[in-house]
Amino acid sequence: MNTIDSIPTGKISRAAKLVKTGVKVGGNYLKYYGEKLVNPEVDREALNESNAEDIYDGLKSLKGSALKAAQMLSMEKNLLPNAYVEKFSLSQFSVPPLSAPLVRKTFRKYFGKEPLDLFDKFSENSVNAASIGQVHKAEKDGKTLAVKIQYPGVADSISSDLAIVKPIAIRMFNLQGADSEKYFKEVELKLKEETDYKLEIKQSQEIAQACSHIANLRFPQYYEEFSTDRILTMDWMHGVHLSEWTKTNTDPEAARKVGQALWDFYLFQIHELRKVHADPHPGNFLINEENELIAIDFGCMKEIPDDFYEPYFELAKAENISNSEKLQKGLKDLEIIRTDDSPEEAKYFTKLFSEMLSLFSKPFNSEVFDFSDDSFFAAIAALGEKYAKSTELRKMNGNRGSKHFLYINRTFFGLYNLLHELKAEVSINSFQQYLEPA
Repeated sequence: MNTIDSIPTGKISRAAKLVKTGVKVGGNYLKYYGEKLVNPEVDREALNESNAEDIYDGLKSLKGSALKAAQMLSMEKNLLPNAYVEKFSLSQFSVPPLSAPLVRKTFRKYFGKEPLDLFDKFSENSVNAASIGQVHKAEKDGKTLAVKIQYPGVADSISSDLAIVKPIAIRMFNLQGADSEKYFKEVELKLKEETDYKLEIKQSQEIAQACSHIANLRFPQYYEEFSTDRILTMDWMHGVHLSEWTKTNTDPEAARKVGQALWDFYLFQIHELRKVHADPHPGNFLINEENELIAIDFGCMKEIPDDFYEPYFELAKAENISNSEKLQKGLKDLEIIRTDDSPEEAKYFTKLFSEMLSLFSKPFNSEVFDFSDDSFFAAIAALGEKYAKSTELRKMNGNRGSKHFLYINRTFFGLYNLLHELKAEVSINSFQQYLEPA
């Protein structure tokens, strides 16, 4: 794979790269419609593939929050055409890495030393490159280490990147009104936290200690003396990325074991710690030879305030969804039904969210849930397509829900998709054995 010697960091240079990408996408559409005039049978698959290729190529050269957006979208398998999912999923752990000279320059900036002044051995070739940083293998005093190096300029370009994509997001999600700014502030805050590696070490150590008693779950040790706010060093963990493991695993019991550890890990965090690892994509998990789950990245943690936690999980109960009074109260507490809604809007969004909640909460209303069930995910896809095509919904203010929905829903969508990829059957209430007695 080719390496990168520099990354655009200025607002103008990054915007120019996105404009160039937009021109390519526009050319793809012209080509598609030209071919369709000659042959009406031409489908959109080739267009989707060309667009996905050009958009990904543009984003991977920018890295940072722009590429992080592609990573997040790659998890939305029910929302995007398959060509985009396949291409964007590369952003999870396979993008062009920084060149060796740029790696050494980064070490000199943050440590005042070369890598080999700190470590006994250091591989200048990256073994893993993703959206915000890349990983190198090193050795120190007989220990094998993973050294994560953040791409230059990533932290400084978050605000300008969001300013570029904000108009697109407003149009895509039909956001209206001044209070839509709360969503962008939430994303900006989390992205900035993800670039603070000192914070990540603190969060990683706290979660590892709090969750160490969960069966079949492992964590690396972190080394503050070899870390800064832009370089992070931890144990090298032996295992296979979750997506790679699922391609070869044929043992349902192994899938159940890994899936149960994943489910218990997430539900314990939410219900006991009231904070959660809000970036559940395959690149953040390894599976070792004992079929144990290894969690390796805690840059994105979401705290869950009580005034969101309580109504959110009350509406996960089937009996509350079917109770009109409790449903209305929960929807208002979660800012889904607004005080300025017309009767028609209140009625429409009550029906929409009742339908969504009834479907998404199915696992929580079961003793055991089989996430290999394709019909469950097909129903989610069908529901999303139904409302994506709704002309009635487009006329209404899409600015709905507490800002906390962004990362909590992202967490559950990601968790569901990982469990589906594992084809795991899990015991829903197993996590309760790990909770502190009330």
